[in-house]
Amino acid sequence: MSDVLIYGAYGYTGELIAREAKRKGLKAILSGRNLKKLEKIAHETGYPFHAVDLNDRHRLVDLLSRVKVVIHCAGPFKYTARQMIHSCLEAKTHYLDITGEYQVFEMAHAYGDEARRKKVMLLPGSGFDVVPSDCLAAHLKSFVPRANNLELAFTSTSGFSSRGTAKTAIEGSGEGQIVRKEHQLKSYPLGQRVKKINYGPFEKISMGISWGDVASAYFSTGIPNIEVYIGATPKQVRLFKWMHRLRFLVRMKWVKNYLKKQADKKPAGPSEVRRQKSQMYLWGKAEQDGQSKELRLITPNGYTLTYKTAVLFAEKILQGEFTPGYQTPSTAFGKDVILEIDGCSFI
Repeated sequence: MSDVLIYGAYGYTGELIAREAKRKGLKAILSGRNLKKLEKIAHETGYPFHAVDLNDRHRLVDLLSRVKVVIHCAGPFKYTARQMIHSCLEAKTHYLDITGEYQVFEMAHAYGDEARRKKVMLLPGSGFDVVPSDCLAAHLKSFVPRANNLELAFTSTSGFSSRGTAKTAIEGSGEGQIVRKEHQLKSYPLGQRVKKINYGPFEKISMGISWGDVASAYFSTGIPNIEVYIGATPKQVRLFKWMHRLRFLVRMKWVKNYLKKQADKKPAGPSEVRRQKSQMYLWGKAEQDGQSKELRLITPNGYTLTYKTAVLFAEKILQGEFTPGYQTPSTAFGKDVILEIDGCSFI
């Protein structure tokens, strides 16, 4: 029996995860839909591979039954996670993915009871989305146990994103900003909620976005009001305001397909040199009746962090460190698990 299945192994982040798994000595199987792309990464890593479509339930379950855990890397996850989770529950295989899509956390949480009965752990968001922010939220909850408001924010010294990240952003560009308001999800116009945030070494204008923490941090902490911000320029804020005004157009399938084709023309993701030179800065604030606590966190580049945390979590599961049912990074492995990655520190 192999250790881990890496599905979507030929994507930008999937390749990084496959190479890290190899470096850590894990026995892996590579998979995805595209046979030719699989052959390339399999040749580089020496791992066996099987091309399987997510909708081929029988073959997917058969493949999952050969491993203990899957790292699902094929997004946008709101279109792919459900099939993988169904198959994991049938095969009794632990589930990890690297999503930051709030819809996936909501959906996976609904399978928590079934996963618990089958002694399977479901842990979406095992990369930059949302490991550091979830740990930040859990720490803030410990400082302010009865907090009723939570704000989280992040920014990067390098704004370069992968094709996959760009396509996921395109998919959600027509819906506005999703926040958690009195336990419920609510939408605000994009570019409406803007504030200057002190990330520690610098201050930066940041705007509200839809991010996985409105679900994951809610399940971790129970805080009823949560919103997330990202560092931005004034030009980007104006662009998102226009996108919201034209959201009827952005929602059209042909427009999304056109934008995705434009994304495909760009490099797969940041180079290793660029990743090494960039860092992520996170900020959080928890409030209770006018009293507040702020905390900051610094990590390596988001893609570097993702391949390290995803493989770290797989290793922990293989060593028997897992809790059946739906989990977040902090509920599964503790609020300090982020500190097990070199280059991460609270400030």
